[in-house]
Formats: sequence, structure tokens, C-alpha cells
Amino acid sequence: MSILEHDDPGSPTVGEKIDEAVTGEVPGQHQFGSGVERFDEIADALLERVRGNPIADRVFTTASHVGDFSLVWHSINIAIGISERKPKRVVAFAALIGVESLVVNQGVKRMFKRSRPTVAGETGLAVRRPSTSSFPSGHASAATFAAAMLAPRVGRPFSAAVVAAAVVVAISRAYVRIHHASDVVAGVVTGSLIVAATRRLVKRFGRGDLL
Repeated sequence: MSILEHDDPGSPTVGEKIDEAVTGEVPGQHQFGSGVERFDEIADALLERVRGNPIADRVFTTASHVGDFSLVWHSINIAIGISERKPKRVVAFAALIGVESLVVNQGVKRMFKRSRPTVAGETGLAVRRPSTSSFPSGHASAATFAAAMLAPRVGRPFSAAVVAAAVVVAISRAYVRIHHASDVVAGVVTGSLIVAATRRLVKRFGRGDLL
């Protein structure tokens, strides 16, 4: 998620909030057809079995918070940069994940304008109120991008920890119900595509040393 988020095209309208209260319909869940809706329902039902567990609630809520503005990824990047003593890589990653955020939040999301399932997270799992629409998940996209870029720089066993952190951050968005599960899946796909494009472009310009 990025500080480049300004408008709020995907927040539930007053009518949608009333519909949810009356019919139990989740805002935005029906937008992409019955197949996606069913997937989201099943995924949410599975997560609901875990919600309410104090440890799980704390882990996923915290993960969602540290994923805001890619704070956790910038922190890991700086730590790796200090260890590597390669400041150019630190700057390059910061710039690239900034571009990734711009593409997702001010580009892709504007194409779909999907409503979020909640405005600021499930009751008891409150998170920062996003200003962009729901699809795809910016946290999931950034987490995928960061894991792909940072994990190879640290090697085992730390690379596994980076990937695990990315998985938790991505899942957290559906867990706290600020995203539909399909938003998270789409975010992972989007992040993967941006990773592939980024690597190709950087290497094309002969700057593979920055990755």
C-alpha cells in the first residue's frame, strides 16, 4: 500500500452498507461473478474458523499494519543493505517498490474499483482505512514483489523468513476483512508479473547488479 493513495473509489456506499445490514451481502463480493463470489465465501469461512484466536488476531493484525506503505519491506531492505554494504541496492529497491505501488494503486485498482468487504477491518481487527479500491490487494502485490526481490539477497535460511513474512502479510488482508480473498490472489499474481517485468527491464539496461 502506498502514500500515493488519494481517492476512495472503492469504499462501500451508504446503499451498500444498508444492503449488507439487511441482506447480509458483503460489498463487492458479487462484482466478478458467481465463481469468484463462491471462492471468496469459502475462503472467508475458513478464516472465520481462526478469527477470535488471540494469537492469530494479533499476528495478522500486526502484519497488516507493518505492511502499510511497505514499511516492513523497506526495513528489511535497509537491514540487508547495511549487511551487504551496497547502498545502491537499497536505493534501487526503494525506487522499484515505489513504482510497483504506483502501478497497482493508481493504475490497476482504478480499472476495477471494487468495493471492500469492510471499511476499516473486521470488528476487533481494525486497521488503517485505505483510500483506494479493493482489487487487487496492494499489500499482497507489494509482499510478492518484496519477497521475490529481497529473498535472493539474503540466502537460506533467512530467505524462507522473508517469504513467510510475505505470505502472512498477504493473508492478513483477507483475515482482517479489508480485502476479499480473491483480491489477495490477484495481488500475488500482479506482484509476480511486475517482478518479471522489472527483472527483464533492469537486466536489459545492464543493471542486474542492482537486484
